Amino acid sequence: MTGWATRLDALPRLSLIPEPTPLHAAPRLSAALDGPRLWFKRDDLIPVAFGGNKVRALDLVVADALAKGADTLVTGAGVLSNHVRATAAIASLEGLASRIVYWGAPSPRAEGNHRLTVMLGAVIRFTGDADRASVDAGLEQAASDIRSRGRRPYVIPRGGACPLAALAHALAVRETMAQCAALGVSPGCVVMPVGGAATLAGWLLGAALFAAPWRIEAFTVSRPASEATAQARRLAAASAALIGSDVNVDSVAFRVHDGFIGAGYGVPSREGQEAIGATARAQAIFLDPVYTGKAMAGYCALRARGAYASADDVLFLHTGGSPALFTTGMEAS
Repeated sequence: MTGWATRLDALPRLSLIPEPTPLHAAPRLSAALDGPRLWFKRDDLIPVAFGGNKVRALDLVVADALAKGADTLVTGAGVLSNHVRATAAIASLEGLASRIVYWGAPSPRAEGNHRLTVMLGAVIRFTGDADRASVDAGLEQAASDIRSRGRRPYVIPRGGACPLAALAHALAVRETMAQCAALGVSPGCVVMPVGGAATLAGWLLGAALFAAPWRIEAFTVSRPASEATAQARRLAAASAALIGSDVNVDSVAFRVHDGFIGAGYGVPSREGQEAIGATARAQAIFLDPVYTGKAMAGYCALRARGAYASADDVLFLHTGGSPALFTTGMEAS
């Protein structure tokens, strides 16, 4: 085994992920789209706190926090954040406190992920600033306050976008490749949403490390495609450095698509809602309005223009996020 592979497998983890997460065929949706065979990688079915691949990332990140003697997890994002909900849940599981910083003003009602985070006992504050970046200063302020009280904070960057998180997703690539081989599935393309870019970074790194045979197509849900691409490259490089690998993700065929964010991050789009409804009716699989619904809208739109015709199989990465369906911002489609 190579040095980087040994270091990757030696990373501390909580072992919260029952590997592999299911790979489900979607024949009715494939037929409706008149496209290649579509498969769902079901990270939404991870059985911890409504699942999602944020739990996969935190399996490594929180293990690192425990190894460093932390007693409080500090993180933040928006009120719809899957990462925040998962962080608060795993903090509770591991006997840690959680301190959460949300951007913007306090919501009149706690719904979806926000409600679950409150239920989990997290200490929450709002920045009062609609700029998402306001969370970053809030995290440092929270950590300083915790230290002043003689406690030991562990700061997880906004949305969980950090190199350890990306390494968790690189491991998911190896898991998925073995799963596909066992099932006789040969994806020519992997489709996913991209927000903070840790998932994309990990899948790029994993594809390079393990010589995955597919290209990756991501649909940005929060920032211009150029920014998402640059962020994914930076995180992938930082993650590779953590395990001492000099692999270059430029060897991986990938593209980030613009055009499906809608009115903004976290705001349900008409196309996304239609994609959520179509997927539910065809396969009884529920996507979410923030990430996977918009990525599926992108996939459907490109398929209607003739894309993906050369792929025998397409793998759609279901990153989770079902609590966001239960908010007043999500209208029925």
